[in-house]
Amino acid sequence: MRETVTNSRNTVLVFMAPIVSFGVTLLLIIISAALITLSPHIQGYTSNASSSNTSSSVMFHNNDQSTVQIHSLVFSANSKPYNLTYGEWTARWWQWGYSIPKNINPAYDNTGKNCAQKQNGQVWFLAGTFGHSVNRACTIPIGKAILLPILNSECSFAEFPKLKTLSELRICGKTIQDHVTTLYASLDGVPIPHLQQYRIQSPPFNFTLPRNNILGMRPNTTTEAIADGNWLFLKSLSPGVHKLIFKGGVQQLTKMEANSTNDIGGSFAFPSGWDFETTYDLTVSNAINGYYSHHSYPNNKGL
Repeated sequence: MRETVTNSRNTVLVFMAPIVSFGVTLLLIIISAALITLSPHIQGYTSNASSSNTSSSVMFHNNDQSTVQIHSLVFSANSKPYNLTYGEWTARWWQWGYSIPKNINPAYDNTGKNCAQKQNGQVWFLAGTFGHSVNRACTIPIGKAILLPILNSECSFAEFPKLKTLSELRICGKTIQDHVTTLYASLDGVPIPHLQQYRIQSPPFNFTLPRNNILGMRPNTTTEAIADGNWLFLKSLSPGVHKLIFKGGVQQLTKMEANSTNDIGGSFAFPSGWDFETTYDLTVSNAINGYYSHHSYPNNKGL
């Protein structure tokens, strides 16, 4: 009897072995098929997540790198570009601006056609705009640095006859410039940081006014002045096309301050009215606009 039971059990085990083996094999096939089906989705998700993280990192790195590169294109405030201080260069900018008649003055030019007027030397001067925004096109020779005021102020004995000393001129320029509230500049879409660092006051300098001058004063008037301003001094740009944008904000003068400015508010010497966006589409190349002319800066007293 025991032998019969044992034989029966062995028979059952022998019969069940192929069934179990087939079941395990079938289960493995089903699991494998499921993994194969899901694999592209899993890989896609992993790939997308990885790609997203990498893209984000690269984007941040590129922006950070661009900001660093832009910042490295700006002369530091305590530097001496081409052996002159920042302040001395700003004085030369004023002499340049005042030497050009209003009808061809780059500061009153809506298109950029006059941007090469009286440009000479290693630094190319650009100007803001009065009363409205502008978009100017300008071609600059390769190797030229660029100096421009985001907003600036200037006081002279001719404009302020009640002022008698250089100290009073200095205080006048600073008081007016203190009304500047905001500063913005970008190059090729990248904001230029730390613009507040480039608040510069000039040494004393002289300028002489031509006919049809931008101050509306008697031609050949020569006077002494001191300027204050927020400036941007760029090193030479790479050949090609660049977009430069700048703008500042100004707090309005009080009635007392307006009266003390000798009723010449809104002139070239004040930031008020110049707080509009200026855009330059710059082309840096060997060719220039065709208006290039040599010019020496007159009466460089104190420079």
